[in-house]
Amino acid sequence: MNRTSPKGILGFPVTPMKRDGEIDTEAFVKNVEFLLENGLDAIFPVCGAGEYTNLDDQEYEQLIELTMETVDGKVPVYTGVGGNIQEAKRRARISEAQGVEGYLIMPPYLVQGSQDGLYEYFAQIAKSTNLNAIVYQRNNAILEADTLERLTEIEQIVGFKDGNGNMERNNEFTHRFAGRIDFLNGMPMAEVTMAAYMPLGYDSYSSAISNYIPHISRQYFDALKSGDQEAAKEIYEDVILPLNRIRGKGKGYAVSLIKAGMEIVGLPVDKAVRPPVTPVDPAHFKEMEAVLKAALEKYPSKTYEKFKA
Repeated sequence: MNRTSPKGILGFPVTPMKRDGEIDTEAFVKNVEFLLENGLDAIFPVCGAGEYTNLDDQEYEQLIELTMETVDGKVPVYTGVGGNIQEAKRRARISEAQGVEGYLIMPPYLVQGSQDGLYEYFAQIAKSTNLNAIVYQRNNAILEADTLERLTEIEQIVGFKDGNGNMERNNEFTHRFAGRIDFLNGMPMAEVTMAAYMPLGYDSYSSAISNYIPHISRQYFDALKSGDQEAAKEIYEDVILPLNRIRGKGKGYAVSLIKAGMEIVGLPVDKAVRPPVTPVDPAHFKEMEAVLKAALEKYPSKTYEKFKA
């Protein structure tokens, strides 16, 4: 087992759904193929963007199986587990049986646990299989340094993904645990904050916009890595900030706005989502259309045609 987490831009495919609520498996496969075509460095199906909490076990397993068949060893595959600890362990075993490299452990359901409780939650799930595990800090799962210290001693835990945004704590973590664990930026629309995270040692991020404009995310990431501040600033102002402003206009847009973006660029996905997520408001959809039209005129890509619906 390669005890390290994926590096670079991480793809988190959505779960396309038909109007009747059933999963559109053909569209899902095309989404994964599109991410691979555009050079995403790992695929994370059935996580937050994939509406993990709205899938039953059969759907969960089916989507992992389709991902493994489509990826065919080209890049690492990590799944999502979490919420109810028993469900998380069960889905970790499903993931292991499907041959994935690891999983992202999402926060526990609802309960605001103590540091000891959070340690046991992450530790028990990580130890339930031999797969690599990445701890996801956000919402009700905020770790103190001593708790993360204990978690780094668990062989299966290879990464720490931050979705909280406390930069003082992030700076402490990367200094204290450098070389012992990998660090991933998991903030909503991570491109918004990556310029601040990268100098701390966060060399990977989960990209929502890569579901529909992956080439722009790549150009931005490459500009940050190479120190091309002018190019990074231009993409940030042209594309990233306008999309982020729209994302902040609705609850659940972390998921539904991705599907809206995919529909706008012509990829095979419907706006359908499962409650409590709701589709993007028509006015916000039009705003997004305008942003993406301008973005694709300035930053064109030839990869869309073969994947269009």
